[in-house]
Amino acid sequence: MHRFCVAPMMDWTDRHCRFFHRLLSRQARLYTEMVTADAVLFGKRQMLLDFSAVEHPVALQLGGSDPAKLAAAAAIGAEWGYDEINLNVGCPSDRVQGGNFGACLMADPDLVARCVRAMLDAVSIPVTVKCRIGIDDQDSEADFERFISTVADVGCRVFIVHARKAWLQGLSPKENREIPPLDYPRVWRMKSAHPDLTVVINGGIGDLEQAQVQLQHVDGVMLGRAAYQNPWLLSDVDAELFGAQANERTREDVLDELVDYAERHVANDGRLNNVTRHILGLYHGRPGARAFRRYLSENAVGASAGGDVLRHVASEMRVLAARQMARERAVAHE
Repeated sequence: MHRFCVAPMMDWTDRHCRFFHRLLSRQARLYTEMVTADAVLFGKRQMLLDFSAVEHPVALQLGGSDPAKLAAAAAIGAEWGYDEINLNVGCPSDRVQGGNFGACLMADPDLVARCVRAMLDAVSIPVTVKCRIGIDDQDSEADFERFISTVADVGCRVFIVHARKAWLQGLSPKENREIPPLDYPRVWRMKSAHPDLTVVINGGIGDLEQAQVQLQHVDGVMLGRAAYQNPWLLSDVDAELFGAQANERTREDVLDELVDYAERHVANDGRLNNVTRHILGLYHGRPGARAFRRYLSENAVGASAGGDVLRHVASEMRVLAARQMARERAVAHE
């Protein structure tokens, strides 16, 4: 169920991004951006929670530290149709700390356990936790074990672990994704100590080859920036990690499939670039990638931009791909 996941990423994994990612992989588990429990309870729910049915399996990630509010928000998420509720215990930003949630909750495993238990009592779908391996000076294996054991004891069966500690003071969220060293073996040891738990590893995994290595030690992998910046790697997930038939579609086929979705969004007073901003990496590392990004950046931003922009760029990229294939064949026959 959690063998391959795309990480929740603020400002990135919105419903348009998730729809695009689902076109590339049927099996990947998708996550929303973090939504606070207060926002679910008191905000514009349709804007925050709506998603397309094709996104399943999709999880709602919540932020908060009040068990009652989290339980109520989880119940709303379950009623909305999400397949999983995930509690954020890993975000290190100042704003999140100010609300007493995210990574700072690792210092209080008993509170996290109360939050998880309250959510489990409110819903019939899985409640999972995404955390770090430690925070600040609370960085011993014993601290991590106490956190996992305390939360598992109330019924949490799935832990998604970013294999870095978080420095809550002195490092920005971006620096916290890069500077603290990765410690994969600590996560592997935790899985060995808790074979009954589902353990998903996150952090620094850049491609499916690296994911395969991790899957020798844990139950699942979660990719974040690599999947967003080079989304085409998702097109091999189903075959390489789930044993499905190899992908035979092209990037242009995916663009064709995106047209109807984009046109519906524009018809409902949306902007085309709400969708296209997530596909700029589709040709990452391929001939024409820069021209592709430039065309969308220049032509998908206006209020009148619609599906024709995607149709045009798909046609242009098909021509480019055919030329590239012809060149490769010519070289092979020399």
